[in-house]
Amino acid sequence: MICLAGYSLYKNYVDRSQKIEVLKDTSLEVESGSLVCITGKSGCGKSTLLHILGLLDDPDSGLVRINGGEVSSRHAKAHMIRNKDIGFVFQFHYLVDDLNATENVALPLLIGGQNKSAAFGRARELLRILDMESRALQYPNQLSGGEQQRLALARALANRPSIVLADEPTGNLDPQHSNEVWDLFQKLNGELGQTFVIVTHEPELAKRSHIAYELRDGILH
Repeated sequence: MICLAGYSLYKNYVDRSQKIEVLKDTSLEVESGSLVCITGKSGCGKSTLLHILGLLDDPDSGLVRINGGEVSSRHAKAHMIRNKDIGFVFQFHYLVDDLNATENVALPLLIGGQNKSAAFGRARELLRILDMESRALQYPNQLSGGEQQRLALARALANRPSIVLADEPTGNLDPQHSNEVWDLFQKLNGELGQTFVIVTHEPELAKRSHIAYELRDGILH
């Protein structure tokens, strides 16, 4: 089953009257339960592609489908789709400093209207799965970089999304913590069947995915 797809995506930017072609007739289909990686040089458009697939931006032309339905950032229910069907993990964690680990993970559930007891129960479950149970009451500034990224991953999984989009999730981590985060991706993919699309500039890490693409000259190879 195809849970996420982008078809014939084009995206251009204008910089000082110069048109920069970022995506050129780019298409991608992601099957449910797969772990897909996209590599490419800095500035090649990897993050742009991920933002379009995640309804944070729109292509100049082309279409995006999530679970079979055509969607865009302008879709009337885009905010609901982003909260329910898509989990985001970024290079910068965007954790809420004034909330502890459990509260950070529960936040998307509370925003989505789930009651406090259920939201905090789900948060504790995820912290246990990601070996963060002992840090449940710690605040982001009390966690290491690797722990913060694990916390961000737990938050992304809170609503049981169809797909998790990760944009350079290990970009700020040392090799040891990078491998730990990738171990978690593979564990969640293998044991829970969680679908991932991961953007990285590290080809060696990309080899750990099921399918790896390189974005070059605006096209996936």
